[in-house]
Amino acid sequence: MTAVDIKQLVDGIEHAIAVAVPESGIIMFENARFQEWFPEGDVSTGSLFERFEDFNKERLDSRMESGRPYQIEIEKTIGARNITVRLTFKAHSPEGANGDDGDVLLVEGVNISKEKETQYMLDSYSRMAEKKTRELQKEKERVERLLLNIMPKAVYEELKDFGVTTPHRFESATILMLDFVGFTDMAISHDPSALISELNDIFSAFDRISEMFACDRIRTIGDAYMACCGLPEENLDHAANIAKVALRMRRYIEKRNSAHPTKWQCRIGINTGAVIGSLVGIQKYVYDLFGPGANLAARMEAMSDPMKITCNQETYENLKDDFVFSERGEFDIKGFGPMNLYFLDAEREK
Repeated sequence: MTAVDIKQLVDGIEHAIAVAVPESGIIMFENARFQEWFPEGDVSTGSLFERFEDFNKERLDSRMESGRPYQIEIEKTIGARNITVRLTFKAHSPEGANGDDGDVLLVEGVNISKEKETQYMLDSYSRMAEKKTRELQKEKERVERLLLNIMPKAVYEELKDFGVTTPHRFESATILMLDFVGFTDMAISHDPSALISELNDIFSAFDRISEMFACDRIRTIGDAYMACCGLPEENLDHAANIAKVALRMRRYIEKRNSAHPTKWQCRIGINTGAVIGSLVGIQKYVYDLFGPGANLAARMEAMSDPMKITCNQETYENLKDDFVFSERGEFDIKGFGPMNLYFLDAEREK
């Protein structure tokens, strides 16, 4: 094979090939592809290194001394195309050469545009997947917050782990029932936006008060608010905790009334007794309390007076050492018969 044949063979390959003097970069040979991608242009010294922007000669020397190749990537515009070329510089000893004096600098340029495009696509898909994962996680957290607003955490965990929940009977828990007196006749009830805004403020404050004393809001219906302590996790102080919540709810309404034109009057009933807690519904979940304990709490609320907290004898016996009460006398309670009722007035000073 003649030298001309070899040159034609080298010019015909897809890669750019050049051979240069290692120290000066003077080109000894370059094929047609190298000349196309990296034309000599205005370079007058004939040095290969001047054809590349940001070329680091010190880095090249350091890599060659350690026997390792030096690589850079260069973006080029060839006609109407933009390509990325990876250049590999490495020392080469031609056959028959002895020692470093016989070394030449062999430069190979490879068009890696498709590789870059593939990497870009993979990176894009990876970013999209990460974004979707973050969005799914946010949606999961949002759904979890919504579910925790309508059921206790332990019930939510059971639903998440097993897909179903079972009703549970709790032998002793304390329930609070609250509603507002004359709600439908209030002037603000004719302005839906203002009504919802004020109820949201009030119920949000009630939620914070309940959380302070390990109580859970069970549900709200219209202007009614129901909270409980002692389920699903047992709490030996459930009666005292609900009493503290009731007193602070009333105090909040009193302070709010002193600073707002709309005056709210709440009635509160509390009761200690056995209840059944269960998740109700298939598509729209509602966690609710059933049984005599919940029913009697509703009766206590209905028997209460504006801005008063009413309880029966059993709850009074549980709390009388730590709270101040006023006797109301005996009342006939529907479904339960005669009962002594009491107003919860304040916490007893210690």
